[in-house]
Amino acid sequence: MEVEAAKVLGAGLAVMGVFGAGIGIGNVFSSSISSIARNPSAKKEIFNMTIIGAALTEAIAIFAIVVAFVILTK
Repeated sequence: MEVEAAKVLGAGLAVMGVFGAGIGIGNVFSSSISSIARNPSAKKEIFNMTIIGAALTEAIAIFAIVVAFVILTK
């Protein structure tokens, strides 16, 4: 296998983490909506934790993209 083909394959595999992050963000907001529907008075606390959870999940996607770019540039 050529080196360039291996780089592209490795970058493609590294970007697979973005799919997991998308699913994770969907789960975070789905749970948030369910929680607020059950207890509307706790909306502020739930929303704050939802934003933190979404940010942490999105960080995984950013790390995956950075790893893919690093693989392609070396």
